[in-house]
Amino acid sequence: MDKAAATDQGGSWYRPRPAGRRHHSAQLVPAVLALAALCTLLPVLTLSPLSGLFLTSSSVVPLHAHEILDKCAALHTKPAPPPDFANRTRSDRFVPGTRATLIRNATIWTGRNQGLEILKGNIFLDGGIIKAMGHATQSSVDSTAEYDIIDAHGAWVTPGIIDVHSHIGVGAAPALNGAEDGNSLKDPILPWLRALDGLNTHDDSYKLAVAGGVTTSLILPGSANAIGGQAFVIKLRPTKERSPTSLLLEPPFGLNGSNVDSRLPPRWRHMKHACGENPARVYGDTRMDDVWAWRKAYNKAREIKGAQDAFCEKALARDWDGLKGQTFPEDLQWESLVDILRGKVKVQTHCYEAVDFDNFVRLSQEFKFPVAAFHHAHEAYLVPEVLKKAYEHPPAIAMFAAFSRYKREAYRHSEFAPRILADNGIDVVMKSDHSAIVSRYLMNEASQAHYYGLPENIALASVISTPAKVLGLEHRIGYVREGYDADLVIWDSHPLSLGATPAQVFIDGIRQIPSPHVSVKPSSHNIAPNTPNFDREAAAALQYEGLPPLGPTESVQDSGMVVFVHVAHLWAVDHTGEKIVDVFGAQRRAGDGDSEHVVVVQGGRVVCSAASTAESCAAFLALPDIRVIDLRGGSVQPGLVTYGANLGLQEIAMEDSTVDGESPSPFAPGLSPLLEAALLPRAVDGLQFATRDALLAYRAGVTVGITAPPPSGFFGGLSTAFSVAAAHKLERGALVQDVTAVHISFGRGIPSVSTQVAALRELLLGSLEGTYAKWFKQVSEGKLPLVVEVGSADIIATLIELKSEVEAETQVPLKMTLEGGSEAHLLASELSAANVGIILKPPRSFPYTWSERRIAPGPPLSEDGPIAHLIKHNVTVGIGPQGVSGAAELSTWAVRNTRFDAGWAHYESPNVIPKEAALALGSINVKHLLGLETAVGEEDLVATIGGDLLDFEGKVVAIVSPRRGVVDLF
Repeated sequence: MDKAAATDQGGSWYRPRPAGRRHHSAQLVPAVLALAALCTLLPVLTLSPLSGLFLTSSSVVPLHAHEILDKCAALHTKPAPPPDFANRTRSDRFVPGTRATLIRNATIWTGRNQGLEILKGNIFLDGGIIKAMGHATQSSVDSTAEYDIIDAHGAWVTPGIIDVHSHIGVGAAPALNGAEDGNSLKDPILPWLRALDGLNTHDDSYKLAVAGGVTTSLILPGSANAIGGQAFVIKLRPTKERSPTSLLLEPPFGLNGSNVDSRLPPRWRHMKHACGENPARVYGDTRMDDVWAWRKAYNKAREIKGAQDAFCEKALARDWDGLKGQTFPEDLQWESLVDILRGKVKVQTHCYEAVDFDNFVRLSQEFKFPVAAFHHAHEAYLVPEVLKKAYEHPPAIAMFAAFSRYKREAYRHSEFAPRILADNGIDVVMKSDHSAIVSRYLMNEASQAHYYGLPENIALASVISTPAKVLGLEHRIGYVREGYDADLVIWDSHPLSLGATPAQVFIDGIRQIPSPHVSVKPSSHNIAPNTPNFDREAAAALQYEGLPPLGPTESVQDSGMVVFVHVAHLWAVDHTGEKIVDVFGAQRRAGDGDSEHVVVVQGGRVVCSAASTAESCAAFLALPDIRVIDLRGGSVQPGLVTYGANLGLQEIAMEDSTVDGESPSPFAPGLSPLLEAALLPRAVDGLQFATRDALLAYRAGVTVGITAPPPSGFFGGLSTAFSVAAAHKLERGALVQDVTAVHISFGRGIPSVSTQVAALRELLLGSLEGTYAKWFKQVSEGKLPLVVEVGSADIIATLIELKSEVEAETQVPLKMTLEGGSEAHLLASELSAANVGIILKPPRSFPYTWSERRIAPGPPLSEDGPIAHLIKHNVTVGIGPQGVSGAAELSTWAVRNTRFDAGWAHYESPNVIPKEAALALGSINVKHLLGLETAVGEEDLVATIGGDLLDFEGKVVAIVSPRRGVVDLF
C-alpha cells in the first residue's frame, strides 16, 4: 500500500522499501540463505590483531545474529520521532482528497515562548500539516492547486485541545451492558492489558468532545488496579476504516507487536497506575499491599532487564560461545514494565494524597524510572517539594479545577491548587477524566483555573502544549508551527472566556463541524477575563492544609449599615415576584443617573438605591459608623437557589458515615407492598449544616439550598429549603421552608415503567391511607408540586397524559415539575401547553444513559441548547448543577458553579436568555418550580466586585440576607 493509504489506517510507522530494492533483495534471498547455512556448519575465521594471521575459532554465529544485534542495540534507544520527521511534507495521518485550507485574519495563540506568543496573520493547512503561518506568503499558498479560504475576522485560533486523562470509548455513552471496558477485576497488577483492546468506536462522546475543541485524547484504563494497563493516544476524528487502530496517534508498535523497525527510535508508550482508595475498594488492599505489589512487579521487571543486559553484553561483544543454547530473555506479560525501567514508557499515575505521592516517588527512585504525571492529585499543591524528589524530574500534575470532596482523598482539594503548583515550577495540566467532567468542557476547566489565579498563558498551555509535552508528542501537536499537525480550533471568543465555543475544529487538516452554529459574543469576550485577586484565599489554603475557614470575615448585624458604591447593576425581583429587572437600567432609560450608583443596606435590607449623585442616598454616606464597599463596576443581584444535588444531606459522598443515606424503594424485595407502605421521609429531618460544599456555594452566591431525600427507587420524599450559610438548624433563618414539594423518580428497569405509572396514578387518584397518602392528596389538590426525576421523552409524554387525566378527575391544576429532563426539548410545545416546568440537570446535557441519549447539544452542533429551546416554547426552566447526571451525590461540588452555568446559558443564546433571564434560571424559577414561597423584598442579594455573577470577572464580596437580618462580608 502507499504511505498515504497506510496513514489513514492508524498512522502506522511501517515504511515499505522502494519497489526496486525489494526486487533486488528478493534475488539475493537464495544466496543469503545458503551462506547462513554454511555459517552454521563452519568455524568462524577471525583476524588476529597481534599476528595479522587468520586463526580458527570454535564460535558459531547464530542464524539470526543480525536480529539479535539490532535488538540489543535498540535496548537503550529512547523514544523520539524518526530522524527525518521535521522534514515531512505530509502527515502520516493525511487522508487523500483532503483540500488545503487558508485561515486568514486570525489571532493565533501559538503555544510558543511559554504560551506568551500571540500572532496576527494567516495559517495555511495542506497535507494534514501546517505548511505556513503568520504572514503566509502568497507563493506558499498558490503552489497548491485548490484550497478553501476561511476568514477568521480576528478570531482566536489555538492548537487542538489535548486531554491527558479520558475514558472515551472504554466507558461508553450511553452506558450499556457490554460497552464498559474500563477496568479488569482479575488482579491488582495488570500491565499487560491494553485500553486499545476495549476501545468502542460507537461512543457518542467522540463528536461531542470534538465540538468542544478536543482533538487528541489519552485513553486510560480505569483506576481499579494498582497497575491497570497500557493507555493509548488517539485522534478523535472518525476514519474511513472505522477501527480503533485507525484512531491511534504514533502507535508504539504494530498490531500485536509486529512491524517494529528496531533501527528507528521507538514511540512513547503509556502505563496507568493507581494509588489509594480505588484499588483498596476492589481488592480490599491497604496502601501497604499496593506498594508491595508494585515493588514485586518492578523487581520481576528488573530481573528480566538485568538478564537482557547480560545477554546483550555478550552478544554485542560477539561472545556467541557464552550465549550458546540461550535466547533473548523476555516475557510478554512483563515486557511493558521492563520498558518502563528502560525509560520508554510514560508512567501516568492516579494519586490523590501526600502519602501516595511520597510512596510513589520512593518507588520511582528505587527502580529508577520517571513519572510523567500524577493524575487527580488533589493534595499535590500541599507537597511540591515531595514532587521534586521524583526520579529524573518532577511529575506534571493533571487535575480538576473544582471537582472534589466526593471522597476522602479529594477532601482537601483547593481551587487554588493549579496556581500554587505553577508558582512552584510544577507543570500544570487540566484534564477531564471523561465522563467525570465531560471532555467537551475541558477548556472550561482551564478557564476556572484562570479565574482562581492561574496565569492566562499557563491556563491555555494546561490543555494544549503542556499535555503535548506530558504525552511526548510536543514535536507534532500542542503548537501552531510549520510542520505540525493541522489540529486547530477557531473560537467564537477568547478561549478562556465563559462559554467560549469552537466555531470550527480541524483534525489532520479536516473540518470536523460541517455547519457550525455560533452565537455572537460581546466584544469584551475577545480578550482574556480580568480575573479577581484571590491572594488571601490561596495563602489560607496552604496555611490550613486545604481546609481554610470558609465563613464570612465579618457579619454586619441588624442596625449596621453597609453602602456599596460604584455599582453598575442592581438586579432585583420585581413587585410581582415573577421576573428579575435591572433597577438601574430602568433609571438610566428614564434619564435619571449615570453609570455609577450606590446601594444602601441596613438590617439585611436595601433601604436606598440610586445614582451616586441623587440626594435620596447621599445622606447615608454622611452617617457615622457605616461600611463603604467599592464594587468597582460590580453588581448587586439576587442570591442563587440550588436544587439537584444532595447539598445539606452529605459531607463526603463516598463516605457512608457522612451521608444521610437513601430512601428505601417500595418495590424492593422483602419490603411491604407499595399500597401498604406508610413512610414518606422528610429531608428536613436529615439536614447537615456547615458542610464545605455548602459554604463554598455560599461564597459563590448560592444562598438557599433545596434538597430532597435521595431515592433508591420511585419514592424520594419531601424536600426542604434551608440557608446554606447557617451553622445549624436552630439558627435564625436556617430553615427557609420545612416542606417544598413531593419527589419521586422514574426510570426503566425493575419495576416496569407501566408499574410505576400505575402506582403514581393510584397515589394521585386513589383513596389510600398512610403518611404518603396525606402528602399526595395535597399534590392532587394543587397545594404542593410533584417533582418527577425523569430523562426519557417517552416517559415524559406519559406523565403529561397522566397529569391531564388527574386534572380531569379533580378539576384542579396539578403542579408538576420534571427534574433531569435531558430529552424534554423533544416535547417543548407539549410541556408548555401542559404547564409543566423543568429543572434541567445538568444544564448542558450529555447522553449518560439510554434514556438521555437524544440531547440538544447546543452550539456549535445545533442552534439552541436545551435551555434556549425550552424557553423559546415558554417552558419555565430552572437549572441544577453541571455534575454527573442521575448522581446527585456526586454533584454537590458543582453547586458553587451555578453562577457560571447560568452565565454560560446567557452567552450561548443572548437573544433568547438575557442576563435577567439567566439570573432567574438559578433563582426565582427554581423557587417557583419547587414550591418555595418568598415574600417580595425578602430575597437575598449578592454583591460582586469587578463584574457580576454571570462572568469570570466578578467576585462575591458580600451577601445581604433579610431573612437572617445580616450582611456577610468576605
